[in-house]
Amino acid sequence: MDTAGKVIKCKAAVAWEPNKPLVIEDIEVAPPQANEVRIKIVATALCHTDLYHLFEGMETELFPTILGHESAGIVESVGSSVTEFQPGDKVIPLFINQCRECRFCRSPKTNLCDKGPIGAHDKLAFEKSRITCKGKKVLPFMGIGSFSEYVLMKQIAVAKIDPAAPLDKVCLIGCAISTGFGAAVNTAKVEAGSTCAVFGLGAVGLAAVMGCKFAGAERIIAVDTNPKRAETAKVFGATDFVNPKDQNKPIHQVLAEMTNGGVDYSFECVGNVEVMRSALESCNPGWGVSVIVGWTNRHDFAARPIQLIVGRTWKGSLFGGFKSKDGVPEMVRAYLQKKIKVDEFITHSKTLAQVNEGFELMKSGQSIRTVLNVSSE
Repeated sequence: MDTAGKVIKCKAAVAWEPNKPLVIEDIEVAPPQANEVRIKIVATALCHTDLYHLFEGMETELFPTILGHESAGIVESVGSSVTEFQPGDKVIPLFINQCRECRFCRSPKTNLCDKGPIGAHDKLAFEKSRITCKGKKVLPFMGIGSFSEYVLMKQIAVAKIDPAAPLDKVCLIGCAISTGFGAAVNTAKVEAGSTCAVFGLGAVGLAAVMGCKFAGAERIIAVDTNPKRAETAKVFGATDFVNPKDQNKPIHQVLAEMTNGGVDYSFECVGNVEVMRSALESCNPGWGVSVIVGWTNRHDFAARPIQLIVGRTWKGSLFGGFKSKDGVPEMVRAYLQKKIKVDEFITHSKTLAQVNEGFELMKSGQSIRTVLNVSSE
């Protein structure tokens, strides 16, 4: 059935309010307007950021919402003025725009874009939403809302990928893998022969471990309170595993003793301000670089000025520093050329209707990534 130019009725997992299970509902997705693309979602993964916003981070007034942002699909139809995409293209939706024209896009120093906020989930985005359920507007989370059979995207927030790419695998490149890998390779610029520490071994942290190994780090210390992650971390390149719960002194002291004063690079992949400080203090005081990767916006972070004055660098990394439309296709090619791992991150596969089971696996620490198979290619 030709759906171009028509409202599509489909299934989505809707979050009607915070701290409550998602509900499978019938929704209506409007046809694309100028410079927009409508995408049939084939697969979407559960990211901790979705969980964070459901249980911690989002204001009640921004519900109902459709969560999900780490996804891949096939273009169903395009609006006017769209020349980069056509129906049938395999694509990955992006939560960071890349217009290629603004001051940010033209600068090699950042991956931000002037054309709209990062994955907007605010009142203005709510008002502009053209997705409805039971007569009410529904907010697509981070500008995507991929816990749905169809999404509506701006063309500057979509990356066209190799048609050979398996969508139920490369969906992870839309967030976790690019975020962690790029933090090591692009943001920290890890050097060959260096020593690294990665705090938090979820998908982002494991991708950071993989990035450190890719860059040629000699020693990669994986840090997590879940002992089950020890063997997993080795798969991605970790040489050591340390569980802070097993230590009788602060973790930064443990790492300093292991590395003759501190690591060259550290990565906080949890989103916990106390861990951020520990990661900084784990760095070599003269030249260590600590990168904040984990997402949180609820608390201030702190350190004593002397910890930076002596020579440490503290910096952040958003989406691994990748310019989205350029970086995602590159990462997909790297996967197809077997230069990076993707399949190894996926521990569970579920249907869209089983999304709440996926969240429970995440909360209990049983999963690294759960992929929801939304529709067939």
